Amino acid sequence: MSMPLQGSCRCGAVTFTVDSHTPYPYQLCYCSICRKTAGGGGFAINIMGTAASLRVQGSDALRVYQAEIRQEDGHCETSTGRRHFCFRCASALWLFDPSWPDLVHPFASAIDTDLPRPPEKVHLMLRYKAGWVEPQIGPGDRCFDEYPEQSIEDWHRQRGLWID
Repeated sequence: MSMPLQGSCRCGAVTFTVDSHTPYPYQLCYCSICRKTAGGGGFAINIMGTAASLRVQGSDALRVYQAEIRQEDGHCETSTGRRHFCFRCASALWLFDPSWPDLVHPFASAIDTDLPRPPEKVHLMLRYKAGWVEPQIGPGDRCFDEYPEQSIEDWHRQRGLWID
């Protein structure tokens, strides 16, 4: 059994449901893409759901953004991550990446269901945080300049937080 989640955009044009085994919003991403498209405190928080369970109402108001990622050497490529948002109110809703076709990653900010509070947080992509951002690092929090090796699933399982 997983945890059913309900989400929506700010204006209500898009609503969705998705089932999650990993509903703890513990990862704070400080990359420029997340910060500029979905951030509030200079970061965005994604959780993980089962792609096959995603049900959407109001899909006519959805648009998809695929970010261009420019490397330090000037090379630029388009991200495979497809960030879904409401074109009416610009709310970031979820990310889907065909590299992981069984998963969808809703933004915790779009979830209306009460999410459980994580026991600690992971601050990632700190190398790219805005200068004005002062991360609130709590006891037990872990920090990474880029991505941690531990997956969302493994983080939940290691702490006994995986919901069957």
